[in-house]
Amino acid sequence: MAAPVTDAGEFESWLNDRLDSLEVDREVYGAYILGVLQEEETDEEKEDALQGILSAFLDEDTVEDVCKQIIRQWTECFSRSATKGEADDAEVQAIASMIEKQAQIVVKQKEVDEESKKRKEALLAQYANITDEEDEAEEEEPMSGNNFTGNDKSLFKNTNVEEVLNRQKQKRDQAREDAQKKKEMDKMQREKDKLAKQDRKEKEKKRTQKGERKR
Repeated sequence: MAAPVTDAGEFESWLNDRLDSLEVDREVYGAYILGVLQEEETDEEKEDALQGILSAFLDEDTVEDVCKQIIRQWTECFSRSATKGEADDAEVQAIASMIEKQAQIVVKQKEVDEESKKRKEALLAQYANITDEEDEAEEEEPMSGNNFTGNDKSLFKNTNVEEVLNRQKQKRDQAREDAQKKKEMDKMQREKDKLAKQDRKEKEKKRTQKGERKR
């Protein structure tokens, strides 16, 4: 099970400031890091995942310390928010309760429809002399209201819950994809900068050697 969500506002504010200080794109990596911290179970798993993200633009000497600092801050924020309850579990329970209530509404609506159908059949049997056209005019109209109003609302609510969950998942997946792309671009840029730096050193070394030979 994923770790419960902490008081995200406080932590996100700290994380954004820390990423800015490291000159890391907070828009891309902030949401990705937050998702990793929420999904991974142990501190070791969190640290491995964070190193995989941050190693693209941080030196080996500093990446481990930064990862530990992020995890420590996350843990402290979670400890402070623990008294407010586990937000993830509360959210899941609320959604489950909502779905259960909606299912009950659908069942009850079906029962009402069945009772209405039986009453209609009894009326038709009792007043057999009423024409089919009159039966349809008098009986079908109220049945239409029963058939669609309650059920449609229940199905609409169920659809809304699914859409909310899908949007949350799509948002996490998109953040992960964007961060991965940015990570690759940052890694390529670092390699280019490294090669350019080495090239400048080689040229400077050659110029120094030529000057010494001329003397």
